[in-house]
Amino acid sequence: MRALVHGLAVAGASTVRALRRHGWEVVVSDDSVTAARAELARQLDVELLERPDLAALGRVVASCDAVCPAPGVPETHPLIGVAGDAGVEIVSEIELAYRWEQDRPGGPRPMLAVTGTDGKTTTTLMAVEMLRAAGVATVDAGNTDTPLVDAIAADDLDAFVVECTSFRLAWTPTFRPDAGAWLNLAPDHLNWHTSMASYAGAKERIWVNQRGDDVAIGSIADAAVVEALGRARARRRTFGEGGDYRTESDGSDTAVLVGPGGAISTVAAMRRSLPHDVTNALAACALVLETGLADARSVERALGSFTGPSHRLEWVGRWDGVDWYDDSKATTPHAAAVAIHAFDPVVLIAGGQDKHVDLAEMAVERERVRAVVAIGETRDAIAAAFDGVAIVETTEHLDVAVERVGEIVRPGDTVLLSPGCASLDQYGSFAERGERFRDLVTELNGAP
Repeated sequence: MRALVHGLAVAGASTVRALRRHGWEVVVSDDSVTAARAELARQLDVELLERPDLAALGRVVASCDAVCPAPGVPETHPLIGVAGDAGVEIVSEIELAYRWEQDRPGGPRPMLAVTGTDGKTTTTLMAVEMLRAAGVATVDAGNTDTPLVDAIAADDLDAFVVECTSFRLAWTPTFRPDAGAWLNLAPDHLNWHTSMASYAGAKERIWVNQRGDDVAIGSIADAAVVEALGRARARRRTFGEGGDYRTESDGSDTAVLVGPGGAISTVAAMRRSLPHDVTNALAACALVLETGLADARSVERALGSFTGPSHRLEWVGRWDGVDWYDDSKATTPHAAAVAIHAFDPVVLIAGGQDKHVDLAEMAVERERVRAVVAIGETRDAIAAAFDGVAIVETTEHLDVAVERVGEIVRPGDTVLLSPGCASLDQYGSFAERGERFRDLVTELNGAP
């Protein structure tokens, strides 16, 4: 068996190693061969082709049994058309991992999966903590630091929680999680997908291969998710206000997380309980409780200690009555709108790489926003979205934005870096952007 892996970054390198472990011959191509990638190919002992022309690409693809594009390879890439014309199957790394896990001696281990435009990482990590509190050895895999092809190689794990981007789900002919949660749908990655319909269709693949004894979990607040849930063949569960998993009052003004089996935990018992934290917790509860992998007591313990991922509404500090939050992971307008909903009044820093989506959704609660400093490629579009807010300014760089915000803020404000856009116009990742913000904030406020 022979495979072409296109894109030699973290996921691509892991896919190469995993294919080799399973006896495949591998050839690698990339649109840009840097010195680091050339060295990595040498270490992996694989042939590396740099941006082959269509004829050469066609010959390589025709010699292969599968094509494995890295997550960053869009649907519009020539490779996708060439593979389709040649009738060669396109598979993502989670598809490969799923197939290999099915052939595992002793049988496959449970896989829980999470997708959505926003909230995937938080919900995935919540589910991991809940399972660990129940004594289940697990790991967050997929769109994380651990590709699923690496995770399944570990013999000491009992289950997997897979964070599924649309990039990975797009090429999953057979991937079938025991429980799959779809959190929400909003315009995103339209520079990767050919259309919004393509983006939604990739998300829905989390349920497409499920059977009646699996469980499909969807947000009752999202009409598109609810419509797709109606097509799922698995058992169906909803979360959110009025859903199967929801919050209720216990009669004494205490909010309680509730599921079909009754009370799970009080909201007050959660270490962090901003509105989106509660929604994500309900989805995670459904994943672990519906599969029987954890009980309510374990869930409550996990929620009592869970602090959330870095750079997702992460508190940086409080100086002179002003709270500063790093929400660099909010790379969509929907995620930024969720963050803005949590505070009032807000001084917002937003903007970044243009992903060809409408940024107006960020400003649906502009009455909460006292000032905006817009940055990056999208700064003018951000400024237009918040037209009418008392203070709206633009600047190219985050450094200048933080300095200006320091002049604007007053006691009682919440300063929120919630870009609503990707970071790749100026930074290597949202994490790099978030770390830079934290450094600038602590320097501005004279903190260590």
